Formats: sequence, C-alpha cells, structure tokens
Amino acid sequence: MPLRRSGPARRTVPLAAGTLVSLFSVLALPLALTGSATASDAEKRPAHPEQDWMGSTIIAHEGGDRAGGAEPRASGHRAVAGVDVSSHNGKVGWSSLRKSGVRFAYVKASEGTSYTNPYFAQQYRGSYESGMIHGAYHFALPDHSSGGSQARYFADHGGDWSRDGRTLPGALDMEYNPYGATCYGKSHKAMVRWIQDFVRTYREETGRHAVIYTSTNWWKRCTGNSGKFGRTNPLWIPRYGSSVGSLPAGWQYHSIWQHTSSGHRVGDRNRFNGSYTRLKVLANGH
Repeated sequence: MPLRRSGPARRTVPLAAGTLVSLFSVLALPLALTGSATASDAEKRPAHPEQDWMGSTIIAHEGGDRAGGAEPRASGHRAVAGVDVSSHNGKVGWSSLRKSGVRFAYVKASEGTSYTNPYFAQQYRGSYESGMIHGAYHFALPDHSSGGSQARYFADHGGDWSRDGRTLPGALDMEYNPYGATCYGKSHKAMVRWIQDFVRTYREETGRHAVIYTSTNWWKRCTGNSGKFGRTNPLWIPRYGSSVGSLPAGWQYHSIWQHTSSGHRVGDRNRFNGSYTRLKVLANGH
C-alpha cells in the first residue's frame, strides 16, 4: 500500500539512502522546467485548511440534513457504505468503522499547493490496513494556482494511484470558496479550463481519470453547467437527504453519493452506486 508515486505514467525516483543526493538534485531543478509550481503559487497559503473538508461549504450555502442524517432510499442493488475524512477527524478508529459495515474511505491529502493533511498517514494507511478500499482527495483552490500545479502537488502528496486493487482514483473536491468569492473570481469558461487542466494533468501523472466531487448547484453556478466531464470523470455528489436529486450536465449517473454529514463515529457518510464488485472495478481501473 505505497504512499508515493506508482502509476503507469509516473517518473520513478529511487528512495534508497545512497540516492538522497540525486533525489535532492532532481527536486532542485528549476520550477519553470518541471512546472510543479511557481513562486506566486507558493506565496498563497490557505488560512484555515483544517476547516476545509469535503462538503464543509455545502451545508452553509445549500442547507441540508446535518442533524438528521436521513437514510437514503433503497435502490435496485445494494450500495456500498463509505466515509470521507480529513484532519478535523483526527485519528480515526478504522476497525470499528469496518465492523459497522464501512467498506471504503477517502482521505483528504492536500489543499492548494502548500497544505497536506497532518493525519494523512494514519487515516490512509489505517483504512487500508483495516481491510477497506481507500483513496485520497484534494480540496481545490482555483484562485491560488493553476489546475496543473495543484494536480501535481496532489499526486506528489498522497494522491497517486496504485494498481493494487485496493486504491481508488484521486478525487477533486470542487465546492464553494471558503475564503471569498463563491466561484473563486472565475468566469464559467475559466473555471472549466481550470478543471480541465487539473484532470488532464492528474491523468498524465497517474494514468487515471480523477473523480469529481461537486454539488449540482455549485456546478451550475460556477461552470455554467458544463457537460464536458461526464464521459471521463466519475461523479461524486453531495446531497443530504433521502435521494440524490438532479445531477450536473454531462453525467447520466453518479458513482458516489455523500448522503449525510452527521453519521455515527465519522460524520461524512457515502454510498457507492453499485455492488462491491463494481467498486473493485473502479479501484482496478478497468
């Protein structure tokens, strides 16, 4: 269950003790050549990244069932239970969650191009070691740096994909700006270009299409309800109630539904839209 790069399109850098000098030499290459970040990117740091987790701005803007945690309506197949966590959850009791029926987990890895979750190792490794299928997600800040820069930062700080049958593709968390203008000061076209830059770069870095987490309302407001991503990027949609509701343009179905933020033990609860076998297919990349 590696935490570093291992996807088919990745560049491999040996990490043995005798190669540290070479490693630092690689990392010291001019940023302009590697394209991993720019000086202006590094200067912008989120003020409270520990408060920015998947869905943290959804209830504030859209409302929902924070206290009730309504049980989703039954579907034609048995959905798979999951959770998503970040630093605000601290050390997570994975064995208890596994015993309660949780079978997959997403863990916040990064935000912008400067923040990494200090609990990431415990949360990411812990979910895997408990027997869950796991993945990582990135909280997007489109006004801080380019989509490509954030995709590379994410892939380098826990968001990579491993062909081990237990690792889900990384997820891009697109939601309301916790620091200012709802759409990060971008027009519909500019926002779509930013997302395209992120998912294209993530694909180049890992060999997988990123999952996109977003609400229908935010997507309509900030991308003009773009239909450009439905054929390639699985949809993860938050809606706190008894049904998933309408979907953004381009998607015929959702892959994951965040149906409550007030579940037992860990608040954010999700359901994969399919059987456990199909969840494993998403992990395997077939």
